[in-house]
Amino acid sequence: MLKKAFVISAVAAVLAAIFFLAPLLDKEERARRSEAEYVSMFKEVVDIVKESYVDKVDDKKLMTGAINGMLAALDPHSTYLPVTEYSEMKVHMAGAFGGVGIELDMRNGKLMVNAPIEDTPAFRAGILAGDHIFQIDGKPTKDLPINECVSRMRGTPGTQVTLTVIREGSAKPLTFRLTRAIIKTKSLKARLLESGYGYVRVAEFQERTGEDFEKALKTLAADNGAPLSGLILDLRYNPGGLVDQAYRVADRFIGEGLTNGDIVTTKGRDAASVHTLTATIGEKEPKYPMVVLINGGSASASEIVAGALQDHKRAVIMGTQSFGKGSVQSIMTLNNGDGLKLTTARYYTPSGRSIQAKGITPDIVVEFAKPAAAKTETEKELEIREQDLDGHMQEVPETKAPAPAKPAHPVLLPRVNGVGKELSEQELLQKDNQLARALELIKGVNVLKKGLLR
Repeated sequence: MLKKAFVISAVAAVLAAIFFLAPLLDKEERARRSEAEYVSMFKEVVDIVKESYVDKVDDKKLMTGAINGMLAALDPHSTYLPVTEYSEMKVHMAGAFGGVGIELDMRNGKLMVNAPIEDTPAFRAGILAGDHIFQIDGKPTKDLPINECVSRMRGTPGTQVTLTVIREGSAKPLTFRLTRAIIKTKSLKARLLESGYGYVRVAEFQERTGEDFEKALKTLAADNGAPLSGLILDLRYNPGGLVDQAYRVADRFIGEGLTNGDIVTTKGRDAASVHTLTATIGEKEPKYPMVVLINGGSASASEIVAGALQDHKRAVIMGTQSFGKGSVQSIMTLNNGDGLKLTTARYYTPSGRSIQAKGITPDIVVEFAKPAAAKTETEKELEIREQDLDGHMQEVPETKAPAPAKPAHPVLLPRVNGVGKELSEQELLQKDNQLARALELIKGVNVLKKGLLR
């Protein structure tokens, strides 16, 4: 009797398991069937297009278009990179390449020199801003895509390239035979605004940014003849870049033996993908007052730096609401050498705030005092933020996250290092009210400190 009851109980348990598992199994089967149906439908559409489209369709164009469409349906930052674009991206982020050292621009179909980079083959040969590069190795540049022109001028260091240049005021074209060299681009500029007060502007986080930043701080202190009394870190219009370099910049100011030295956390789809970058324990920059300038063009890695310094109360964040790109893109190399940039995680500041579609809210909001003239097309583009992009990822609700302020309209800054003479410190402060306010704040903090110590 007991054995019979046991068998009945076992059968009941199996039936119950089947009852509860059946919907799950059925759901998985439906998902597999649905995926197979969509793959079949995709192939059917491809066959119809190849058979019936008005013109013969190139297979590569059709397939890469399908890949681009698939990634675009995910979010604005996931994308397919053909090998040429992928290679160019890697060169750009490395901040070094084989070339002659010219900043280029295409104007009305003409390849123009914006400026030669100092201490490069082009600079030493005498190429000037405003020169029209008419030919590269005897081949005309008119109406060529600028990327094609750049590709022709770059190459293995030690090899040669000939540029034919038309210069205003010159009776005939000039020929320059240049030997390519390693050209290193700089992602930051540093200077003293006044005695004791340093200014570092980081344009983008490239492979050498962290190293260059540390050197810049040492140079500023050496030029000052004493430790700095304050620092302004300018991240306006910094679109981001490499996370490890943003971490290295923030690490100079966070973690002097503190138990909580978190700088940024990334969270993906599963628990195993959660990673936190924590500051190294050791000697940091002196505890001078610091202001970080941001605006609507500050995105991604620059928001990581601003958010970390804000959460650790190491700097005052000043300016306008940042862009709000709080997603992590992983770069993957495909079998054919092309690249895939895929969103794999979200960024969180040390306090747990999600940056995605929110951005960093300044401690002190200061609008840029723009001229009365109408905005340029570039300015209109810069007004767009992450939350305005079609298909952007939604932010993840965080209890610790403050409500974002209404985004302010960013405007163009006067160029710190434009073509021609660099602005003096006085001219720079006169043209940039946000920078002037930041300097006033730091000086005021120091005056207050001295008053309290008396």
